[in-house]
Amino acid sequence: MSVYRIYVEKKPEFAVEANSLISGIKSALGLDNLTGLRVINRYDAEGLSREDFDLAAPVVFSEPAVDVTYDHLPAVKADEFVFAVEYLPGQFDQRADSCAQCISLLTGGKRPTIKSARIYIVSGKLTEAELDQIKHYMINPVESREASLDCFDTLDIKYTIPTTVKTVEGFIYSTDDDLRFMLTDLGLAMDFDDIKFCQDYFKNVEKRNPTITEIRMIDTYWSDHCRHTTFSTIVDNVSIDSDYIAATFADYINTRKDLYAGRTDKPVTLMDLACIGAKQLKKAGLLKDLDESEEINACSVKITVDVDGKPEDWLLMFKNETHNHPTEIEPFGGAATCLGGAIRDPLSGRSYVYQAMRVTGAGNPLVPVEDTITGKLPQRKIVVGAANGYSSYGNQIGLATGHVHEIYHPGYVAKRMEIGAVVGAAPAENVRRERPEPEDIVILLGGRTGRDGCGGATGSSKSHNLHSLENCGAEVQKGNAPEERKLQRLFRNPEVTSMIKRCNDFGAGGVSVAIGELADGLSINLDAVTKKYDGLDGTELAISESQERMAVVIAKSDLEKFMAEAAKENLEATMVARVTAEPRLKMNWCGNTIVDLTREFLNSNGAEKHTDISIPAPVFAAESNEEDTADRWESMISNLNICSQKGLIERFDSTIGANTVLMPFGGKYQNTPTQAMAAKLPVLHGNTKTTSIMGWGYDPYLSSVSPYHGAMSAVVESIAKVIATGGTYEKCWLTFQEYFERTQNDPERWGKPMSALLGAYKAQIELGCGSIGGKDSMSGTFEEIDVPPTLVSFAVSVTDADKVVSQEFKKAGSKVILIKPEYDDNKLVNFDSLKAVFEKVEKLIAEGKVLSCWAVSYGGVSEAVAKMAFGNKIGFKFTDKLTAEELYRACYGAFVIELAEGVDTDERVIGETTESYEIKSDNYTISLDKLQTLWEGKLEPVYPVHVK
Repeated sequence: MSVYRIYVEKKPEFAVEANSLISGIKSALGLDNLTGLRVINRYDAEGLSREDFDLAAPVVFSEPAVDVTYDHLPAVKADEFVFAVEYLPGQFDQRADSCAQCISLLTGGKRPTIKSARIYIVSGKLTEAELDQIKHYMINPVESREASLDCFDTLDIKYTIPTTVKTVEGFIYSTDDDLRFMLTDLGLAMDFDDIKFCQDYFKNVEKRNPTITEIRMIDTYWSDHCRHTTFSTIVDNVSIDSDYIAATFADYINTRKDLYAGRTDKPVTLMDLACIGAKQLKKAGLLKDLDESEEINACSVKITVDVDGKPEDWLLMFKNETHNHPTEIEPFGGAATCLGGAIRDPLSGRSYVYQAMRVTGAGNPLVPVEDTITGKLPQRKIVVGAANGYSSYGNQIGLATGHVHEIYHPGYVAKRMEIGAVVGAAPAENVRRERPEPEDIVILLGGRTGRDGCGGATGSSKSHNLHSLENCGAEVQKGNAPEERKLQRLFRNPEVTSMIKRCNDFGAGGVSVAIGELADGLSINLDAVTKKYDGLDGTELAISESQERMAVVIAKSDLEKFMAEAAKENLEATMVARVTAEPRLKMNWCGNTIVDLTREFLNSNGAEKHTDISIPAPVFAAESNEEDTADRWESMISNLNICSQKGLIERFDSTIGANTVLMPFGGKYQNTPTQAMAAKLPVLHGNTKTTSIMGWGYDPYLSSVSPYHGAMSAVVESIAKVIATGGTYEKCWLTFQEYFERTQNDPERWGKPMSALLGAYKAQIELGCGSIGGKDSMSGTFEEIDVPPTLVSFAVSVTDADKVVSQEFKKAGSKVILIKPEYDDNKLVNFDSLKAVFEKVEKLIAEGKVLSCWAVSYGGVSEAVAKMAFGNKIGFKFTDKLTAEELYRACYGAFVIELAEGVDTDERVIGETTESYEIKSDNYTISLDKLQTLWEGKLEPVYPVHVK
């Protein structure tokens, strides 16, 4: 069959993308001679008739009202340059895939083959060097390449289909030098001790050489990303210079003695420290709502939901996920799949995900492109591409993104931080959990696999340098949000979930981990795994990640019914494995057994690792004699970590599903950023006021000085934001995101995550709020640059929608109070004082005495007052003298509260709201219009605001 081609371009009045691109290029590259840029989408189609192609042209490939179509590429003028860009082979092309699906629906025939590319026509008096600059800025070699402008004879790619099994010959007799060479030659994430451990196993237990698939699969299975090997390293000796950190460590050791009395199989590890707070609180009877099971998909708690006035038992699930490495090298796809991955965990728990939060970390995006580190993408390109990817996925799948915030710190130049946190829920009666039994079957449900998913787990587990990044292209997938949406719909059907005994999502590690974790004994048929294209070998089928897939265990008797339900949602469902009595993981491909390993060996997670840890005493800078001046307000409001991110937040839809209680910005002018996200539970039938709240906390600059203080403050800040929005710390659950540099066998580098976990542990125990989940990432190193010590705390609570409070000042003439806890000489919060503050604020809100409330954060009271004023253009007059430290420095756990009319208070009144739009004190009067202009202008070159 012939290949047909069409070019599609937006009419000038609708060329929004082209205008945005030219503005971005001129701003980023400083190319004033660039006068025009046209964007043309090119489609090639094969496998359909000319009549069907012509039928599709105005309804699939283009929209006549806004598009112009061409049979041939428009003629290029003398001052114009043209080049084309296409995805690398194997990358998912959603534009082409959507066209193919639509054409098959339109014609009723089989799906044609579609290939797409982007044509850019650049105009202006540009030199060859400047044109190369534009190409370099537009083409990320990790995901795409420059395409030919010529026509294709055929789109049919002939793949060589491998059938042979590759064995690592001589492995069990290899010398240590041979094994070290193999680590480098194969690009493995495991270390020498792990590969030596493998050699001993195959030599003494299996008595054979491994297949290459087994080596690759083990490398994936034991990667830090999948098995948290760094956090599972045994800590032999701990040296702590600071008395108060040492005291917390002593508390941890005493708790271990109480919880693990007489046990010798519980060594001191970072993982134990991360989890022990929840265990201690559970034993004390403070985590009664915890929903426990053998599944480890997401944090899960039992709640009561009010549906039309009647109580129902529900499960509330939440999860945080990172895609730091993928987003660093391919921002759009990495961030999109971060959200996809975050959704999959509660979804595999059979809950419906209804709200998302995005917290990211970046270097300064205002740094000129020419100052970009060699081998890195410009920070501006990373932040904008990542925002587009995350928002694109969320908007397509239909998920409200309730809160978005980007943190800026120079350390994130080492590697970006991309966190997605989601909240899901389901009626408890819809969730069945049972241990799989022999002869149960495993169904692969959803998307197909390809080479683009190979190496995601191991790549995310490595530190990187200039050369390693050249080979990372296959480690980043493009997400397919509509496919995951089908899974969401299917899993809302109780008839389907009642058949599922156990479920796991296809995250990093693909078949080997997703199916491999479901039961102790498994026989997997890799020939049955659905593929995006032919030519994949058994190894690729075993380890390739796929974003939009689930592995479910059902009884054999339910097979026909389950397949029928999947078909109703147009989901591919394939039986790929069966549960066996023998505790071994076996994989078969092309008539050969290419994986045959004992469960005991796989669950060992490799060679036992040991380390010593050293935590030096924190050294804080001497207090400066800062003054309170009008200039300080302007400097504060222009700070990268305080200024407006409205242009970024506009890209995300916060209203999908109609459950959102708080918009991202509050007030008549929608200019006061909300500090937490709130949404009503997603009941299918009836109405509810039951509302979940999620807040976050983290200060990279405090954490860089002291990870202990930083983590403790992160917990306090996240809970304070929940309280300020109407939640309660007495019914609050935590989940952490840890992100640290590679430890490199350095005790002091190891000390940073331990110090942070000790601070978080102290806060959990003192406040009675346990961390019941989380995620660790230890790959934040690029050559000599490290990310700041990062422990982000996410706090989740439940309240009534009528009790939710927003942050903007509501009216003039209100008293404004400051309630803050006490801090000691070590800059540590007094937790008795803090709990008293929390209880006061909760009581005031519950009694309806609060009009607005702000949990004091990075910018201190000054940030609170300014941002609370912006939403309704209400001014503020100070009636009490605050110190410069109170005004401009963070005091986590403090609150600025606007009281309702007529409320008497014994708390410290710091001022009152005014009709005059200004900040007034004894020393100065500041125009809030001026502050707002500065606030809004800082990131305008990167994230332009479209709705002024």
